Amino acid sequence: MQELAQKLPQRLTQKLASAIPVLMLCAGAQAASLRPMTTLSSSVVRLSDLFEEAGPEAGRALGPGPLPGQRIVVEARQLAAIARQFHVDWQPASPADRIVLERPGKPVAEQSVVAVVREALVAAGAPQECDVELPGFVAPLVPYDADPSSVVTQLQFDAPSGRFSGLLSVTAADMPTVTMRIAGRAVETIAIPVATHRLLPGDVLEYGDLRMDRVRAALVRTDVARSPAQAMGLAVRHQVAAGQPVPIADLTRPAAVQKNETVAMLLDTPGLSVSAQGQALTDGAVGEHIRVLNPVSRAVVEAEIVGQGQVRVAPASIPVAAAARLGRSADR
Repeated sequence: MQELAQKLPQRLTQKLASAIPVLMLCAGAQAASLRPMTTLSSSVVRLSDLFEEAGPEAGRALGPGPLPGQRIVVEARQLAAIARQFHVDWQPASPADRIVLERPGKPVAEQSVVAVVREALVAAGAPQECDVELPGFVAPLVPYDADPSSVVTQLQFDAPSGRFSGLLSVTAADMPTVTMRIAGRAVETIAIPVATHRLLPGDVLEYGDLRMDRVRAALVRTDVARSPAQAMGLAVRHQVAAGQPVPIADLTRPAAVQKNETVAMLLDTPGLSVSAQGQALTDGAVGEHIRVLNPVSRAVVEAEIVGQGQVRVAPASIPVAAAARLGRSADR
């Protein structure tokens, strides 16, 4: 009995000694916690996306994640099953425990889609520089760091109406190909000068006032300037809005004489050359004929504008007596 009593404490001490490392490991281990929401950066869901302190298998892939711009919800029962399967120290506190897995995305740039569609339309016979209308188009989403590419297939194009339909496929890294049906219209455009800013009546056009742009051919209903050179140095008769073409009929030579302006009147007849001042009754450009009032004789004569503030009176438009009075007034 005394020998057994001595062996019992020795065996107990040995068991306790062997259990100490296990107890220390358990004391140092940390229970896993549930992530309330995870933003995924790839197309795969991993164990660490669900739990904090998921253990040695934290990097284990569980399955495909949501598409860019979408989310999935993992409920408590499924979370508990995953934790048991991969030995994660976690139990749901209530059936309401859940996690939301969200994958952000960005829409494909519509300009890039339009460029691809235009290329396919031109190959099918559309005008080289056409506007592409895609009514109701909703750009698919791709990962933020993706460089997507698009292709158009099964294109059907009706040249007389410009209408088309087909399939658009968008591919990008780390996502499945997205294929969608598109439909729209190709509209012919032409390159013409348009106003860079609002032009007011009387504005004399300079090169900074116009720029070349493509305008839908159907909207150009009148004869308009087809190059900036056609309009340079000319004045507009009516207001032209920014971005609009300039009608040829609305262009005129800039006024060299303004209404009610004092002008130099020149009269050349055989043996007589007279210069006097008069009052313009209308405005006009060089080469145009206007009426001018002689303030001395009160006679109204017709004169041709020959320069800035200068007119030449036609000899046939003024009586000889009036011409003599005009000469005497000039002498004075």
